[in-house]
Parts: sequence; structure tokens; C-alpha cells
Amino acid sequence: MYQYDHYDQAIVDQRVAQFRDQTQRFLSGALSAEEYQPLRLQNGLYIQRHAPMLRIAVPYGMISSGQLRAIAEITRRYDRGYAHISTRQNIQINWPELERVPDILADLAKVQMHAIQTSGNCIRNITTDQFAGVIDGEQLDPRPYCEILRQWSTLHPEFAFLPRKFKIAISANATDRAAILAHDVGIELKRYDQDVVADVYVGGGLGRTPIIGSLLKANLPAEDLISYLEAVVRVYNQFGRRDNKYKARIKILAKAMGVEAFGAKVDAQWDLKKQSELQITESELARVSSCFSAPDYQSFDSQVPAELEARLNENRLFARWFEKNTLAHRQPGYRIVNIALKSAGIAPGDVTHMQLDALAQLADRYSFGELRTTHQQNIVLADVPQSQLYELWQALQIHELAAPVIGTLHDMICCPGGDFCSLANAKSIPIAQAIQARFDDLDYVYDLGQIELNISGCMNACGHHHIGHIGILGVDKKGREFYQVALGGRQGREASIGKILGPSFGAEDMPDVIAKILNVYVKERLDEESFLQTYDRIGIDPFKEAVYATSH
Repeated sequence: MYQYDHYDQAIVDQRVAQFRDQTQRFLSGALSAEEYQPLRLQNGLYIQRHAPMLRIAVPYGMISSGQLRAIAEITRRYDRGYAHISTRQNIQINWPELERVPDILADLAKVQMHAIQTSGNCIRNITTDQFAGVIDGEQLDPRPYCEILRQWSTLHPEFAFLPRKFKIAISANATDRAAILAHDVGIELKRYDQDVVADVYVGGGLGRTPIIGSLLKANLPAEDLISYLEAVVRVYNQFGRRDNKYKARIKILAKAMGVEAFGAKVDAQWDLKKQSELQITESELARVSSCFSAPDYQSFDSQVPAELEARLNENRLFARWFEKNTLAHRQPGYRIVNIALKSAGIAPGDVTHMQLDALAQLADRYSFGELRTTHQQNIVLADVPQSQLYELWQALQIHELAAPVIGTLHDMICCPGGDFCSLANAKSIPIAQAIQARFDDLDYVYDLGQIELNISGCMNACGHHHIGHIGILGVDKKGREFYQVALGGRQGREASIGKILGPSFGAEDMPDVIAKILNVYVKERLDEESFLQTYDRIGIDPFKEAVYATSH
């Protein structure tokens, strides 16, 4: 992991002191609510439906066991004993007292953490593949570039008050787990001959106007990433709309101008800075890359150990977990372990202080003291020896963290919705729990194969419903909560926006609606066809007919 130097630490400490002073002035009446709002937002502090919410930055999803212990202690001391993993790989706490937030930030600074730019109209947390550096298929490790761009974008004086928030995702794998086409800027890193280059996509995003990003620049030399991105954001900052927040995102600007015209303006800006101090030098890349060197792996045979083979044969539950929740590692003798935060009756992405402490201990014992948060609201132990998987699984069971559901219907993405968020039109969590309870037969769920079900409580799309295989959107109709369903969305290289099924449904109808959709899939699929393959082949009409035949 990247370790702060004295510059990083000084910046974070100064920010804590500044925000403490700003908060004291607000509480004393010296600052108005309007004056305080942009200050708190750029320190990750929202005012939600019932209480403030603090969003803590987890750069590109990397977090140490010590940092996780600090989060656990913060939830105990300042909150209600649990935290929430967001789809941007950040961590949220939902019940801090406003006057104590500076103390929380001070505690975070002690473990090289902060909440800077996790909100506000600025460049947000940069995300990447949760398996970066350990999964086969990578052309290179994207994390050093994520870190370099994090340092460039943090407290950038020119980009503190953009027309709207700005999100960047980076991938370096043929399998795009970072959803780069659904971001304001998406970057695909790859090797070209002996060089590292980047394909830069622009204008993706979800929310009120979902758009898939377009290629803006192919084969950009990676050393020019900062100067080129600075040109992109500068053009957006100059021409992005500020009169209507719903039309202020870069996706609206790029679509209105046309990608070619937008790119021409970017190139004109880039010409001014292309050869400058903004170039990523070999020495700087080497310095940052040294923080992401491989841990002290042991030398193992690539074969599955005989003891592990025996455990898999004799224990069906363990075999299920191994199949669903672990992945091959590029280092022989190791596995990547996904820990699903999707236990029955718990809001997707929620994790208690006791579980946080347990995960920190397990990371120390089995995975070099490091963890990853994921876009799917789960946690990853990236470097677990195969010989210790059964022991780890047993420990996870004790802490109710061994649900074998990764990639299944149960592994749904869900925003906090109307239970917490003041922007939400409807509750999301009860819908997720009702669907999970309805489909409690894991054999049936496994038979369905990979299905991504995403739920958002409003058009802001924090639950990424637009790109779910099945997407659910909460809507308000004359003060009542209803839910709109879309099918066929997907992320990755073939990203697309789901197609709305038809009129919305009441909350009580949602489990039946999902059941009818799944029944069509099971009836119509061929051989080993996935849900998406069946949908692509037969189209939306059979699903629409099944769902609405008896309800209208």
C-alpha cells in the first residue's frame, strides 16, 4: 500500500485543523449554513434524513488492517457500531454528531485516512479493479497510476468548484471490473510494444441521464495522463453548465458538443501543458510503484493441496464458498477471497464494528494485513494461501461473513435509500431484504447463475441500477413509494443501459415481479445460457408479458 510521506501527512493534518475551525465557527453562528455547506461537503460530511453522514475515502479500495481497526473504533465511539461500504469503494458512517466530526477526522489522520473530496463538486475518489495486482489478465498494475492521479487531484485549486462532481475509474484488465464506461472519465491502461498507454473514455455516467462513455483519446502515452486529464477537466470547468445541476455533468457537455468537438478543445488545452512539469517521470512512477510491490509470498506448488482437496470433497458448504467466493491468484498456491457483506436481514454493504475488528485480525493472519473494498459493496482478502482457506472459512463463519453468494442474485448492490438519504424517493434496503428472503433456496439461486441485481432509491443512481442485469429504481408517485424495473443493463466492455420493463410496482409486489422475471429466464434459457444471453436472444417482450399479464 501507499504510505504517506511528511507532505501527505501535513496536508491531512492541516485539513483537520481547518475543518475544526470552520465547524466551531458554524456552531457559534459565525458561519451561516450556506457558507458552511461547501466546506463540510469537501470534507465528506452530508446532512441526511435523520443525521449527518460522513463518507471516508478509501483510495482505489485499498485499506490496511490498522486502518480498519480505526474505523471499527470510530463506529463504536462516534456512531452506532457499524459502517457501510459504498459503490465507490468508500466507507460511510451514518450517525455521527456534527460537533464530533472534527474529532473523527483527527482520528482518521492518525492512520493516514481522511474524508477529503468524498463529496462536493470536485474530483472524487478514483476507483479501480478490486483485484488489481493479483489477478491474471492484467497488462499492468493500475494502482500506481491511481495513486499518482489521487495526488494530482487532491485539493487541486482549479478544480475545487467544478460544475458538478467528477468521477474517474481505471482498469488494466481485459475484464473491466471498474465500470470505466459508466464514469465521467474512464481509463484503460495497456501495454503497446514496450510502452504503457491509455485509452481515455469520456462522458459516461448514470443518474438522471444515463450515458455510456465514448473513446476520446486512444493510445495516450501514460506519462501524459496528468496533463491530458487536466486539459479534460479544464474544458469541462470552462464550458460545463452551472445553471442547471441536472445538466451540469461532463456527459451532458460531451453529448451537446459532440465527442470530436469536445476532443478538439481538449487537445488545444493539452498543447499548452503537454511538455511540462505535469509529465509522470520514470523516477516518480518508480517511487510510487515501490509501494505496490508484491508481498513476501511463500513458494508453493501450483497444485491444490491434498488436505484442501479432501475438505472440498467432504464439506459441501465449504466447497460452495470456495467455488463462489474465491478466485485464482496469479501467484501459485494463493487464492483471492471475496467476503460478501450480504448476510440475510442485513443491508447490503453494512458491516458491524465487531466484524470490522475480525476482518482486520483475519487480514493480519492470512493476507499480509491488507484488504480491499469493492464496487459490489464487499471486502476482499487478496493474498490467502490455499492451505489456509478452510481455517479462514471457519473463522468467517463465526463472524457471519461466510455467505457463499458472490456473483449470485443475493450479491445485490443497494444504496442506503429512503431509510437514510434525504434525496431518495423510496426505500431500497427493504426491497433488497424482501427479494433475498423470497429466494432463500441457494440451490435455486446457484442454478440461475450470474445475475447482477442493482437497486437505487432515486434517479441519482447510487445503486447503479441502470447497469444491473436487473435494475430497480425507487420512484415517488403522489407521496407513495413505487419501483420501476429495467432489464438487460451491464457494465464492463459491453456496457449498456437497461431497458425499462413498463409501469412501476408497489413495494409489496417486488418479490413476485422478480420471481416472474426469473421464471421466464428459467423457462426460455438454452443449455448453459446466462440471464443476459437469454435476454439478448428473446428480447424484453416475453418478460413484459409474464410480469404484466395478471397485474394489468
